[in-house]
Amino acid sequence: MATTTSLAFSSSSLHNRYHKRTTFFNGSAASFNRIGVRRSLARSGVFMSVSVGKHTAVTVDDALFADYKPTNAFLFPGQGAQAVGMGKEAQSVPAAAELYKKANDILGFDLLEICTNGPKEKLDSTIISQPAIYVTSLAAVELLRARDGGQQIIDSVDVTCGLSLGEYTALAFAGAFSFEDGLKLVKLRGAAMQEAADAAKGAMVSIIGLDSDKVQQLCDAANQEVDEDNKVQIANYLCPGNYAVSGGVKGIEAVEAKAKSFKARMTVRLAVAGAFHTGFMEPAVSRLEAALAATQINTPRMPVISNVDAQPHADPEVIKKILAQQVTSPVQWETTVKTLLGKGLKKSYELGPGKVIAGIVKRLDKSAEMENIGA
Repeated sequence: MATTTSLAFSSSSLHNRYHKRTTFFNGSAASFNRIGVRRSLARSGVFMSVSVGKHTAVTVDDALFADYKPTNAFLFPGQGAQAVGMGKEAQSVPAAAELYKKANDILGFDLLEICTNGPKEKLDSTIISQPAIYVTSLAAVELLRARDGGQQIIDSVDVTCGLSLGEYTALAFAGAFSFEDGLKLVKLRGAAMQEAADAAKGAMVSIIGLDSDKVQQLCDAANQEVDEDNKVQIANYLCPGNYAVSGGVKGIEAVEAKAKSFKARMTVRLAVAGAFHTGFMEPAVSRLEAALAATQINTPRMPVISNVDAQPHADPEVIKKILAQQVTSPVQWETTVKTLLGKGLKKSYELGPGKVIAGIVKRLDKSAEMENIGA
């Protein structure tokens, strides 16, 4: 007979709106121990029972959050937001400082030392910057929790998302996996992306001042001048007038050379190791898939918007597939923010280093209410 187990969030961290819908199967040979809740979920179509031998597993309807109506959002930054000095403020709050201590054990080096003192070149490396931003962003949540009214703000959040790497931070905040498991995934992701970048030299550049159609035309023109190994594509749809192009170094150089003739205001080469969010990252996918398969991932306690399709996903197996696809797929950030604003989002909080996301949100809606919380 299957043992009976329940995984539940505390009332302070689980938004009431999803309270009845987010008690979920925790991956062991388990079933719900509250028959009434299980029956009501079955009636709503949220869960489906699947018999496997003597055990009954419960799968989650991936469309659980499809009709979400956002009020307050937590937004988490991606690679490129790092800056020497980040993490210093976090040391004033014990819960935030503890995250860096846990990170040292998992990473095998002193993350806080690199965050606070650099050198910049080391912090900017993919293998360091990704865990650094993940930890510092979650430390910012703890700084917010420690301030007057902070817990109330955290409890009011009903949607979250993050830019590229920040999607992992958002999933950790939403309880899809533990801080530790998320950091292990981010560590592996950074290492796998660095190895893929080393194997095929690529680069990224931001194109400022053009709409997405014009940037696509610019990419097409550059691609006519380079071989297959140097092709480029739009990798980050950030906001009108700011799109990142990714690809082979010669292709990126062709984009930079042609940008003025397409009336681009300027180009900015990004401080990243390679051609992220393109097929150049394909070697990283199999390693990510293996790590994700071995990681306990739960249904998030609130919608977490995916970078791949700008939609929230509830099924842990779908979330795993989406995260593996993310490193080779363009980031749909513009669509994500437009959708949130269009659905009635009232206020956003950017948690972690930098103010890139705040700038994007303001570009899409100058009247949008936004607050930055650093660490």
